[in-house]
Amino acid sequence: MIKYLSEYFTSFFLKKRMKNIEFFMRYPVEIQSKLIHQLILYAKNTEFGKKYGFCDIKKYQQFSERIPIFRYSDLQSFIYRIRKGEKNILWPGQVKWFARSSGTTNTRSKYIPITKLSMNTCHYKAGKDMLSIYIHNHPETKIFLGKAVRLGGSYKLHKKYNTFYGDLSSILIKNMPFWVENICVPGKKIALMSEWEKKLENIVKETGHQDVRILLGVCSWLLIFLKKLLQEFNKKKIDEIWPNIEVIFHGGVSLIPYIYQYNKLFEKSINYYDIYSASEGFFAIQDQKKDKDLLLLLNHGIFYEFIPTEEINNTNPKIFPIEKVELNRNYALVISTNAGLWRYIVGDTVRFTSLSPYRILISGRTTHYINSFGEELIVENAEKALNQACMKTNSIIHEYTAGPVYMNQNNSGAHEWIIEFKKKPHDLGIFKKILDNELKYLNSDYEIKRYKNIVLGPPIIYVARNGLFYDWLKKHKKLGGQHKIPRLSNDRRYIDSILKMEKE
Repeated sequence: MIKYLSEYFTSFFLKKRMKNIEFFMRYPVEIQSKLIHQLILYAKNTEFGKKYGFCDIKKYQQFSERIPIFRYSDLQSFIYRIRKGEKNILWPGQVKWFARSSGTTNTRSKYIPITKLSMNTCHYKAGKDMLSIYIHNHPETKIFLGKAVRLGGSYKLHKKYNTFYGDLSSILIKNMPFWVENICVPGKKIALMSEWEKKLENIVKETGHQDVRILLGVCSWLLIFLKKLLQEFNKKKIDEIWPNIEVIFHGGVSLIPYIYQYNKLFEKSINYYDIYSASEGFFAIQDQKKDKDLLLLLNHGIFYEFIPTEEINNTNPKIFPIEKVELNRNYALVISTNAGLWRYIVGDTVRFTSLSPYRILISGRTTHYINSFGEELIVENAEKALNQACMKTNSIIHEYTAGPVYMNQNNSGAHEWIIEFKKKPHDLGIFKKILDNELKYLNSDYEIKRYKNIVLGPPIIYVARNGLFYDWLKKHKKLGGQHKIPRLSNDRRYIDSILKMEKE
């Protein structure tokens, strides 16, 4: 009886949130305008606020003219002081928690401040909205009668300064509201273990006999977990273990390279809902059953601006608030947040698929692309082309990365792809040809550079052994959490590192 009452009240509470979601969908510009004024008001007496004269900023134009664009390196000295316990630097008061990035954009870790306000009004609020949208789309759902499996990272105490740092998921699990904690498995003790492989074994043991209905996590790590689960219980399908499994909320990496493998794990149809969450904030949620574009969250403590990708390396790039963006144009995402990030370049690129309401697709990274020859290849192109090559050759990709092969006196340039197949194509040459043709179709710059092999030769594909990418992540202490394989790189640091490990 208690179980059903809990389900009823949770469902009732979350259904009411749809009114809030519909409100920011209806009045996006007004809400964003109000939000930036609130952020400025909050931070006017901080060191940063005093430096840039927050007290007399009344309009967005003043904000945009007065405050420069920041990358992490520009804020690093501020954040270092905050980590040492200094107060009122970027945001009022003292910040105790810092999300350490997975390091996919550069080799050094980044420490993103997480305030109590950002936890509650951004991350947790977006989590509630994620569930509200799902209930709205699936009114007959019974997900709250069961459990939700979460895969998280771990955190550490900086003893000298009494501040904490770690994977964002570990910070959110540690501080999670009681009503969420009640439905989640495993418990915090296991969820926050630092050693990934030992944690994985414990999660399998603790969750295998539960009535699991929701999965939450990065889809690449969830896949490893589900395969381990099947192995442990000697089953062929996840439904045999969890007959009421219903939905997977996933983010971090694209589901496209993994979807075939996921579908093979389940006997029945599973709902997949994409989310766009990062250390810097929870930005967007898939709000439609079939369409995979994401609803931008406009009332969650984040003010958005957008730089056209062709402007990103300019000294004074054009930058637009949300009411000035255009459809189907790639933008670098810039945010100001209630954790003290001001006009901060996240590193992701997005394009708008709808302006009423504002919906986006993640198109790539400002640093995860290949443009060594003017081809401007982004992750979105790569994902679509690889998916087509797999479909047409009846093959399955487990992991991949790509980078440039530089020109020399005798040869044109090329792209080298390291691909670990779950199911290899019968003819790698046909796979390569399809990949090449799809990239030409998707990217006119790539097509031009491929003309007669003058600038760019055909792709080079190296078939990796099983487990190579996992071993590479393990060696670099990037197992679990939000760590992921860098898909595209404009230099050879990743592919050379992975190939070197293959030869060891």
